[in-house]
Amino acid sequence: MAAPSSTVNCEDFAEFQELLRVMRTIDDRIVHELNTTIPTASFVGKVDASQTCKELYQSLMEAHTSRERIIKNCIAQTSSVVKTLREEREKAQDDVALLKQLRKEQTKLKLMQSELNVEEVVNDRSWKVLSHFRKRCSSVPWV
Repeated sequence: MAAPSSTVNCEDFAEFQELLRVMRTIDDRIVHELNTTIPTASFVGKVDASQTCKELYQSLMEAHTSRERIIKNCIAQTSSVVKTLREEREKAQDDVALLKQLRKEQTKLKLMQSELNVEEVVNDRSWKVLSHFRKRCSSVPWV
């Protein structure tokens, strides 16, 4: 699953999380995908397992790359907002609304940064599952 064509809205964390959830579908369904597309030993001659594995491998690589790019882009955008708000806060230390906004953006930034850790776990799990099927995917370049 490739990255969505529309621009990611990093301002709305719920929308950001929903986008990642949808984009992680390929990882969530990898065992099913492998079991239904890669032949067992008795059907090896009827289906090109190496081509199927290669396509799945490429799909995973693209999905992981696009999700990481989206997460890092949103972290950069939110970091910029936090930096700006901190600078404004230095000038107007009595502004409670500004402090609230700064805290809100800092929390969102921490949540986005934690998504990088989630992404690492999701990716590792997918690669472990794919490597489990290595015998049936003999010609795929493994990482």
